[in-house]
Amino acid sequence: MSIAMPEGVNGVVNALTESVELHDVEVASVVSGSPRQGVLELGTTGARAGATTEVGIWELSAGEVTDTEIDEIFVVISGAATIELLEVPGHPAETGRVLTVAAGDVVRLVAGTRTKWTVTERIRKIYFAV
Repeated sequence: MSIAMPEGVNGVVNALTESVELHDVEVASVVSGSPRQGVLELGTTGARAGATTEVGIWELSAGEVTDTEIDEIFVVISGAATIELLEVPGHPAETGRVLTVAAGDVVRLVAGTRTKWTVTERIRKIYFAV
């Protein structure tokens, strides 16, 4: 994991073509397949306002994995997946809901939400996380 846009530097990164090194997903998180994931940190914003938001590119190859989410908003820029909400703290009625996401979708996931990602087409997103 490296930082593509260091603090205090103006620049540009192509989110579709920038290289993201993929690694095997932790075995305990794999439901099926042999998914690989990677993150390229782009930098942080908001430090002057007292809150820091991490910005980056995340990619996951085909397969099924579980995760506990952080508070984030992301934009899917390529690929497709379903995200099953396995547990949503404070909102039990959301449990079992399935979000179908593809290129162009903007998604909000709340910290602590347990999810199962089923990736049918290698997915890449730009995330904004607290």
